Amino acid sequence: MRLSSPATWYYFCWLVFVLYWLVSAFHRKSTKKRESYLQRMWYTLPMLAGFWFLYRPEARYYPWLGVRFVPEGLAWAWVGVAITAAGIALAIWARWNLGSNWSGVVTLKEGHELIRKGPYRSIHHPIYTGILLALVGSAVLIGEVRGLLAVGVGLLSFYVKARREESFLSQEFGPAFIEHQRHTGMFLPKFSS
Repeated sequence: MRLSSPATWYYFCWLVFVLYWLVSAFHRKSTKKRESYLQRMWYTLPMLAGFWFLYRPEARYYPWLGVRFVPEGLAWAWVGVAITAAGIALAIWARWNLGSNWSGVVTLKEGHELIRKGPYRSIHHPIYTGILLALVGSAVLIGEVRGLLAVGVGLLSFYVKARREESFLSQEFGPAFIEHQRHTGMFLPKFSS
């Protein structure tokens, strides 16, 4: 791989994401309440299927998955890299602001805080927004229908997970979380309240 190729920068973006997630996972509060394994599978298994569409070469052998939705070319590949980088930057910024309240599983932490700074001022699930944006970038870079399918599956998975998180947070924070929801969007900023 050449340093100047879109693929190199694309993989670099995802590597930064994975490394940041691994390092920051060591700084978490103790868990007070957690979803069940069965509940977790409702969004985890579809997400794994979505990533299969993106990264497994066999997915290309089904002709309809390989239909292009953007033309082949270096310009589109760089657009995909830029969108992926923006999504990963948003996810990392959101994860930074969430701090030790973060968990990969739907949980409530001991001393859990309702975060309203950084991207949480306008979006109540900005990590998911960032990852979805990065998936859109991945789909543009790949340029095939299988990428769009991965984005759709990712959106559905994050919606299920987000709704469960909102249930936990509304039980924990009551009116404060309801007020936060009124002024923020689930995955996109809310411009009117």
